Amino acid sequence: MNESGRQGVDPARLSEQDLLRELETIHRSRHDTLLYGSSAALAAHDVRMADLEAEYLRRHPDRPPAAGRTREGARARVG
Repeated sequence: MNESGRQGVDPARLSEQDLLRELETIHRSRHDTLLYGSSAALAAHDVRMADLEAEYLRRHPDRPPAAGRTREGARARVG
């Protein structure tokens, strides 16, 4: 546990490379945790994923969205 009482390294203390690696790992494991993890495991996964994502967004508040990931871009794909 870290100083906030949560598991794992505090996301704010991770290097950019480590943060991205942690995000990739947690997103890959999400499906299995949802399907096969206990309620406690899923809750812990939720907390860790939210913490990592919040740190990423804090570091990159102006990240440009890909055109296909916007409502306008999605509508263009359908039409």
